[in-house]
Amino acid sequence: MSTVRTLGRLLVVLVGAGLAAGIGIGLVWAVPEFTALGLLDTLLVTVVAVGGLVFAGRLAGEIFPGYNVAEVEVDDVITRDGDGGGPLPVGGGAASADDIVDQIEKADEDGNAEALIVKLNTPGGAVVPSEDIRRAAEEFDGPTVAYAEDMAASGGYWIASGCDEFHAREASIVGSIGVVGSQLGRTGLAEKAGLDYRRFVAGEYKDSPSVWRELEDREVEYFQGLLDDWYDAFVETVVDGRGLDEEFVRDTEARIYIGEEAAENGLVDTCGPREEMEDRLAETLGVDGIEVETFEPDKGVTDRIGAGARSVARAFGAGVASVIVGDDVPRIRT
Repeated sequence: MSTVRTLGRLLVVLVGAGLAAGIGIGLVWAVPEFTALGLLDTLLVTVVAVGGLVFAGRLAGEIFPGYNVAEVEVDDVITRDGDGGGPLPVGGGAASADDIVDQIEKADEDGNAEALIVKLNTPGGAVVPSEDIRRAAEEFDGPTVAYAEDMAASGGYWIASGCDEFHAREASIVGSIGVVGSQLGRTGLAEKAGLDYRRFVAGEYKDSPSVWRELEDREVEYFQGLLDDWYDAFVETVVDGRGLDEEFVRDTEARIYIGEEAAENGLVDTCGPREEMEDRLAETLGVDGIEVETFEPDKGVTDRIGAGARSVARAFGAGVASVIVGDDVPRIRT
């Protein structure tokens, strides 16, 4: 925290505490019955002074905030509303793009947040929600830094393309510039169970893909075309946002890289401890150091339990798989 902010907050607190103590003493003198009680009037002055001190502390924090940089985290698989569709009966399950965009917009409206850090710990996720977060970061009025702590793959890299700078840790995972779609076919299971798929549709592709019949060649071609279109959009976003050569981006073939290698081939701008990123950001802002405030939505008990359960799932290697597998419709994700 800068010296000016420190002295300013201290001054506000001292003045507030002094005024509160004065009010307490004034109340004692205004009520003659208190003057003879000794202990009671002392207690009254103390209570009023403490209340004034607390109020002054909050006021000082608003007038002279202790931060100049906002941080928003993208943690887990990216979806629209944070519902990962996992098997655990708990709230949440993924990173909510709507919540993240809302926090970025709040940071942008906060006059104290001169810069934005987008902290990335995600393997990717849905295409459009990833684009919404990228766009929100791009529209932030001030310097923006994408920071890959553990993983900024696929949709995470898509988001980083909207930031001014991309910094990764030495061993963080970066890349996976590609799109994936999957379908769990159950034709063999249906035959063994004696089930017969009877097709009633208006519109040739209305029931495509169906998990109870094999895809025809034209359907495979149709869905591959959709994936190719999304992939082209992903490549274009990376080329425009990161200033990379299109041929190089396509030649990565959706590979992942550790931070050091990603820095060598230009997928990230810089690599190293977080402190190095913060020092550069302070230099960009023209200050001696930065103070970071995390912007995050309020979470209820259910959401907190869900977060803990997901951590256990990831520890057993089930984090991403629980989101992708198990639906009757294919998941398309970056």
